[in-house]
Amino acid sequence: MDKFDKLTAIAAPFPIVNCDTDKIIPARFLKTLTRTGLGKCLFDAMRYDASTGEENPDFVLNKPAYRNAEILVAGENFGCGSSREHAPWALLDFGIRCVIAPSFADIFYNNSSKNGILLIKLPQKQIDILMLDAENGANARFTVDLEDQKITRPDGTKISFDVDPFKKHCLLNGLDDIGLTMQKSNKIDGFEGKQKTATPWLYR
Repeated sequence: MDKFDKLTAIAAPFPIVNCDTDKIIPARFLKTLTRTGLGKCLFDAMRYDASTGEENPDFVLNKPAYRNAEILVAGENFGCGSSREHAPWALLDFGIRCVIAPSFADIFYNNSSKNGILLIKLPQKQIDILMLDAENGANARFTVDLEDQKITRPDGTKISFDVDPFKKHCLLNGLDDIGLTMQKSNKIDGFEGKQKTATPWLYR
């Protein structure tokens, strides 16, 4: 997966509480096993008119100022509902690399970090400040520095955030589960070599 170290990008306000994974990516789009192509289906029910299929101009990510947003400032309990990994896939395919909210559903939180999305938990008072910043459209540019664990607001002031040290290491180094496993490739090869000698019938 792509590394996450420092991101300077437009932040979109998304103050919806309890936004579940079915809102993020509806179940009918879960047939694919690939991580690409889901961005166009992100927030489908809110983003498109159900009768015409046309974009809803009032939806935040359809507004010109936020079409290239890479950060979401979201409401409490973002990513609740089913455990579908397609939810972070859809966010990432759209271009979202960071979501800032008061809280996240646990499974969504873990799935997102394994796909290169940084999720930041902050107290509601700080979320309210960032939400107001994000409402400034194209001027709502934040810098998120994972190494220093700070968000720089458009006015230059900084907000610190906590992050799990293991998730931080994985994001900074672009390590998903496969990448972590491949770091042990020498030990894996050594084990397989010994096993082939001791139990050759397993490899026939």
